Amino acid sequence: MGEKTILHVDMDAFFASVELLHNPEWRGKPIVVGAGPNERGVVSTCNYEARRFGVHSAMPSRTAYSLCPHAIFVRPHMELYEEVSEKAFAAFGSFTPFVEPVSIDEAFLDVTGCLHLHGDPATDAGACRRRIGEALRAAVRRECGVTCSVGLAPNRLLAKIGSEQNKPDGLTLMPFGREEIARFLAPKHVGILWGVGKKTVAALAPYGIRTCGDIQRIPKAHLESILGSAAAESLRSYAFGICDDTVYWEGSEEKSVSREHTFDIDASDREAIRAKLLDLVSEVGSRFRRETRWAKTAKLKLRDADFNTITRQMPFDSPARDDMAFRAAALALFDQAMPPSAWKGSIRLIGFGVTNFIDAPDDGQPFLFDSPDDVIRKKRERLSDTLDSLRDMGLSL
Repeated sequence: MGEKTILHVDMDAFFASVELLHNPEWRGKPIVVGAGPNERGVVSTCNYEARRFGVHSAMPSRTAYSLCPHAIFVRPHMELYEEVSEKAFAAFGSFTPFVEPVSIDEAFLDVTGCLHLHGDPATDAGACRRRIGEALRAAVRRECGVTCSVGLAPNRLLAKIGSEQNKPDGLTLMPFGREEIARFLAPKHVGILWGVGKKTVAALAPYGIRTCGDIQRIPKAHLESILGSAAAESLRSYAFGICDDTVYWEGSEEKSVSREHTFDIDASDREAIRAKLLDLVSEVGSRFRRETRWAKTAKLKLRDADFNTITRQMPFDSPARDDMAFRAAALALFDQAMPPSAWKGSIRLIGFGVTNFIDAPDDGQPFLFDSPDDVIRKKRERLSDTLDSLRDMGLSL
């Protein structure tokens, strides 16, 4: 068996599901996690009962209230979500060391090397894949008390598509043969593919291109005349299910700490995108401070509706590990990438991370007295550590 087996796991309505663990009396009712219904803010996520009324993430909370006034509106409790996420990722790691975190509730796993633990891949690889997918779903449910949806496929794109097919609490074993993959994708709308946002859909529509099958059949030169050569080549590959099969796992020694969020629907509200960035910064800070280290570089990642990826990075003024420094860097990078007065468009994904780690803030150089900057830095670090401890105790901040 030469092909890889990539598993994509997506926790179902994760924040809302965790809230239900602590408020079981809400089960069956629409739940909206985010700003209050009468506040200027956005929906972070919502459960499937709320989605039936048209509510979705990044929507203004006031709009969500107008669509579903009987919903239960809850402020996010990140410390609770992080606790459950840690349990979920521990469960993932019990199946394979090759785990690529995408966000707090989503990951890719390369399970190729452990299929033999679930049968004989040489005689029935499909059964082995299904068993490992079901075993992982059961482990998440047992360890975390929430459900997840899983897709198994020969590459990351197809695994991601698979996990969306039977939500919530579903498993999809995607086709592995080239012809079977093309047939599966042919009737699907082009929006199912990575890199296809509203602008790309609009550009293709006048030519009658609406499905992956349309992309498969159109002459390459014609597609290039519409989208340009680079975008056309990428889109054509995706329409046939051809994609990178590498799971980018960090290994035992982290080289960076980052978090990403993919919006359910492309977000155009700059303040909503900024608010999500600050949530990610908090997640990165809490995770980073599990070890005693300092970061020298901050990184921002944005992906727009047409799947164009923008990355920015900058050095900290001095090595940092506190939330104040992380937030300042993240917002500076955000203003560079999305200037308040000039930016227009919509965002599909946002991410923040830190890298270039060192073991001491002064590169190991001893000094007899702390400088004023060192005093401020230590106060900020103590404050961040205190906030982490309060979160670990389950206190809402």
